[in-house]
Amino acid sequence: MDIWAVACILTSMEKISFIKMHGLGNDFVLVDNRKYNINYDQTGIRSICDRRRGIGCDQLLVISDADGHADVNMRIFNPDGTEAEACGNGTRCVADHIMDNLIGSKVTIETKAGVLAATRGSNGLVQVDMGKVTRDWKLIPLARACDTLSVPVSVGPLNNPVCLNIGNPRAVFFVMVLASQ
Repeated sequence: MDIWAVACILTSMEKISFIKMHGLGNDFVLVDNRKYNINYDQTGIRSICDRRRGIGCDQLLVISDADGHADVNMRIFNPDGTEAEACGNGTRCVADHIMDNLIGSKVTIETKAGVLAATRGSNGLVQVDMGKVTRDWKLIPLARACDTLSVPVSVGPLNNPVCLNIGNPRAVFFVMVLASQ
């Protein structure tokens, strides 16, 4: 995880400090809302995530106090303003930030997908236990019952993905990769 910027978002009321980080190519804006207690609406989220007119990011991560079952709570907002249940790379970024502030190597983070445990290894890398992977078509969710190991969906040349949910639904397409000479 790298911190790209520590700056401020100017709201109509005050400046709000944020951190911009990335984990494995996904970039995030982190706001520690324990200091501000601001409600983010879809318009504001879209403005922050906008890469041309805002800060720009894959997701806005808002940290707040947890309800007692975890060290902190994290809400994850997509660039369109919708809320996601979990994000592995975003959780690693938040865990890294919280562990730096707690001066510890373990943290628990409450998300819509449940409480996720993160640890920092001796190599400095942060790992997150994302919980159980589900292939239940209702929990992915898919429109109708089907074999989630070969879902009848095509996108251009890609077809029949494996679908699963690890806090966010995924469709995984397997492709043939030819070795170059």
